[in-house]
Amino acid sequence: MIGFLLRRLVNYIALCLVATFAAFSLASLSFSPLDALKLRNPPAPQATIDAKAAELHLDQAIPHRFITWLGGVFQGNFGRTVADQAITDELFRRAGVSLRLFLLGITIGIIIGVLVGVVSAIRQYKISDYLATTFSFVVLSTPVFVIATILKAGAQSVNDNLLDGYQFFIVQGEGGAVDGSFGDALLDRLQHIIVPTLAIVLTQVAYYSRYQRSAMLDVLGSDFLRTAQAKGLTRRRALFKHGLRTALIPMATLFAFGFGLLITGGVFTEKIFGWYGMGDWLVTGIQKQDTNIVTTVTLFIAICVLLAGWLADVLYAALDPRVRI
Repeated sequence: MIGFLLRRLVNYIALCLVATFAAFSLASLSFSPLDALKLRNPPAPQATIDAKAAELHLDQAIPHRFITWLGGVFQGNFGRTVADQAITDELFRRAGVSLRLFLLGITIGIIIGVLVGVVSAIRQYKISDYLATTFSFVVLSTPVFVIATILKAGAQSVNDNLLDGYQFFIVQGEGGAVDGSFGDALLDRLQHIIVPTLAIVLTQVAYYSRYQRSAMLDVLGSDFLRTAQAKGLTRRRALFKHGLRTALIPMATLFAFGFGLLITGGVFTEKIFGWYGMGDWLVTGIQKQDTNIVTTVTLFIAICVLLAGWLADVLYAALDPRVRI
């Protein structure tokens, strides 16, 4: 199993480099980072434009520029933005914002989604199955920004009507300045994170419950479940000890790669709730035609997918004995 996991890790690292180089090349070919200087009124002196072009190494070939940038990354230097600001400090701050929001949301969403999917499969065509199916279809057919806006308005309504104006649910920003104890700071973080996390959890539950229901239905009529019950296991024990474990095998990869996609797709969530993380930074980098920002965000997402995919392989090996063989 160790050899299998090491081979997968090497493959993921190679794919990570390929994805980062592709993003760097595409941004370099598409962006014109000197336009901001040329379009100034009055326009910037030619000497300033030439100096900026030399600073960004625009006279070099794209592979050479990428190797130079990558060499700086290995030293902890992700370069500077077009506005001459250091990327490294901003990277860690924004990465912390995104990870704090999305890791919590996707973890809760996966757990609830799996449970809902399993219950729906076991109670197929019962009222609970119909309710779960209706909920999933409604959520999946509703754009994320609509769900987030509805939750935001609902939280504010709860504050105004049920809590007599007390702003328990804070729907804008990732946290406020708190001059108090650790408990006060923790409460402030909690008040800011509840609603945006709920927006993520709802979509994740709807998404994963459908897949888990289908995977669970595939194993409910399997011979190994009937054999387990024939040997004396109760139906519930057989379902959760053998059936659920088998049904989780195809879900492992889905869990992993869904996380990377969630970060890039979380732009609306970050924008609506004022969480300025990696998704928001990616949009900013594209708007400002900043190759270094776009490449840095791509590298971050690729590493998240790499780690998640590798952990999925670990989970896959733990669930399926054939991988260990």
